Amino acid sequence: MAKRVQLVLSQDVSKLGKTGDLVEVAPGYARNYLIPKKIGMIATPGILKQVERRRELERQRLLEEKQQAEARKTALETVGRFVIAKQVGEKEAIFGTVTAQEVAEAIQSATNQEVDRRGITLPDIGKLGFYKADVKLHPEVTATVEIQVVAQ
Repeated sequence: MAKRVQLVLSQDVSKLGKTGDLVEVAPGYARNYLIPKKIGMIATPGILKQVERRRELERQRLLEEKQQAEARKTALETVGRFVIAKQVGEKEAIFGTVTAQEVAEAIQSATNQEVDRRGITLPDIGKLGFYKADVKLHPEVTATVEIQVVAQ
């Protein structure tokens, strides 16, 4: 059986690895497909150093993103409460419901921070009152904000 060849991937390959991964493949697969299509490069000490440097830069970038998300979380939680006005019917029941878009707009107007509406998790809101909503700012950072629904 032939010896395996170590390659560094320059593109994502399904079922093999992501960009920058060090993988071992069959020599024919490397020689006939990965190297000619510039999907992988033979792992030399210089290329391994470049890959390690890129990984370190990516790790620092992700850490910076997380720190920014933590700062945004603190800012959102210090504001405390966001007010949303809705039309009211009998027994303090509101017409329609409070949407994630409305919450995102309330956060935008109060703090000048862009929040993705798809990252907002709301409880079922059908009456006036106070509600808690989770705002996902980063895969590891979630802020909890209070929403007050008032009569228009």
